[in-house]
Amino acid sequence: MGIFVEMEKHDYEQIVFCQDKNSGLKAIIALHDTTLGPALGGTRMWTYESEEAAIEDALRLAKGMTYKNAAAGLDLGGGKTVIIGDPKKDKNPEMFRAFGRYIQGLNGRYITAEDVGTTVEDMDLIHLETNYVTGISPAFGSSGNPSPVTAYGVYMGMKAAAKEAFGDDSLEGKVIAVQGVGSVAYSLCEHLHEEGAKLIVADINEVAVKRAVDAFDATPVDPNEIYDCECDIYAPCALGATINDDTIHRIKAKVIAGSANNQLKLPRHGDMIHELGIVYAPDYIINAGGVINVADELNGYNRERVMKKVEIIYDHLNKIFDISRRDNIPTYVAADRMAEERIQSVQASRRQFLRNEHHVLSRRKG
Repeated sequence: MGIFVEMEKHDYEQIVFCQDKNSGLKAIIALHDTTLGPALGGTRMWTYESEEAAIEDALRLAKGMTYKNAAAGLDLGGGKTVIIGDPKKDKNPEMFRAFGRYIQGLNGRYITAEDVGTTVEDMDLIHLETNYVTGISPAFGSSGNPSPVTAYGVYMGMKAAAKEAFGDDSLEGKVIAVQGVGSVAYSLCEHLHEEGAKLIVADINEVAVKRAVDAFDATPVDPNEIYDCECDIYAPCALGATINDDTIHRIKAKVIAGSANNQLKLPRHGDMIHELGIVYAPDYIINAGGVINVADELNGYNRERVMKKVEIIYDHLNKIFDISRRDNIPTYVAADRMAEERIQSVQASRRQFLRNEHHVLSRRKG
């Protein structure tokens, strides 16, 4: 991999390689863009096939956080960490303490949080070495598990998408196929059931499926059959890349809105669903509740304030749908444009400020 070629291609600022022999730590911190503020993004622990695969994942995820934070209206940039290793076997306290010292060394340019393969307890260990970490235990004044907040944001975003597709935002009587019923999706199902939606659920975890069936009178289906269900809304809430060449023409829903990251396998799949007339709520817009939640910890956490902020996801999606209709572009393109315009606006303001400062200094010298 030509690392500098890849960094220049997408304008990454920094990659930090972290190694600690005693604990087995092998981590990669990628900082994509800090125009809006310090980079905020979680720490993922995964069994990557190669170091190159880990670097690629860190870069991809960091860029995604730049767009997510910008579109959510946060004064934060995008970054991400991946730790190479099996989260079920390779974790130890010293690993996360060593990683915390690396974060501290960045002196506030990067703030981390939990992600796939890491937990609140892992964040607490990092917190022993640095304050640049969110999502720690409530005992430390943190917000704890962000899943309910993320789910509420997805629920509000789904209502906005329903309004775009069906003319009003009521989900009562709508058939919603939920792919994956983990912690975020289960909380989402609570909101949907309370409003009177009819739920179809699928997950490789049979216990999770039974829990949803018992609690919400949901209809269970095989995970491979979720795409073929007659439904109004398809909610991808598990793995990414479920919108792909094999699934697009099987999806019968008029709306795609869910909590999963990286739902489009490739950008062209966003083009395809746009051409099919399916309303797509871009993933990093609709699932931004989690990052809004942990970002609030930086100002002294207030749950009521957070929930009000999360409700703006509804308005952000309405704006994206308006841009999509006006310019006849896919919603994922409209979302990127909205995020990029915010970053470019700040960059332009800074350039103007520097020009003004240079002009003042020049006059003084003259």
